[in-house]
Amino acid sequence: MITGGAQGIGLAIAQTFAGHGARVVIGDLDGEKARIAAQTLGGDAHGFRCDVASSEDVADLLAQTTGIFGSLDIMVNNAGITRDATMRNMTDEQFDDVIRVHLRGCWNGTRQAAALMREASGGSIINLSSISGKVGFVGQTNYSAAKAGIVGLTKAAAKEVAHVGVRINAIQPGLIRTAMTEAMTEKAWDQKMAEIPMQRAGEPSEVASVALFYASDMSSYMTGTVAEVTGGRHI
Repeated sequence: MITGGAQGIGLAIAQTFAGHGARVVIGDLDGEKARIAAQTLGGDAHGFRCDVASSEDVADLLAQTTGIFGSLDIMVNNAGITRDATMRNMTDEQFDDVIRVHLRGCWNGTRQAAALMREASGGSIINLSSISGKVGFVGQTNYSAAKAGIVGLTKAAAKEVAHVGVRINAIQPGLIRTAMTEAMTEKAWDQKMAEIPMQRAGEPSEVASVALFYASDMSSYMTGTVAEVTGGRHI
């Protein structure tokens, strides 16, 4: 199950998982896009509408997933939004919206997926943070706070369920080439590129391959960890 899986990094994760034999369910705020994205995966893939900030929506999505496939083995909490503004100009609504979708949404997915996986004595939960949650970026007090919170949530939750075979890890992408980042001004793009030792932006597939590692038995002795997929930025 992948939230925010209709485009960008979420879709790349869905494609990578499907390519390695996983049966995939995509959840997205845009249900039609989720269904179209699932169709492009081929095989046994499904897409549904889900507002991750709603615990009821997440519960419905997980019920649909287990109803179709009988179990939930992997949960990727990826859905997110941006509402960038400096502190002086950011509204209460802009702050709350980002915290609600990213942090509460991740908590909803982690909590409910962990409950299902506990019953099955195993599973992998992967939470998408951001390098912004490590270093903080101007104009992103809401986003940086939410993404830092996801790291803390991941570590605390991992300690709660490790003994029942459920692993929870986080990924912190850096500058990844998506429609959102490519809409940046040339000046902003160049500033970020100057911070990357590898001297290039990452591709969504490069984040997806780390998610695949966390989802698989290759990471069987890892929980509560954070993988930076940044090309060396901010090391």
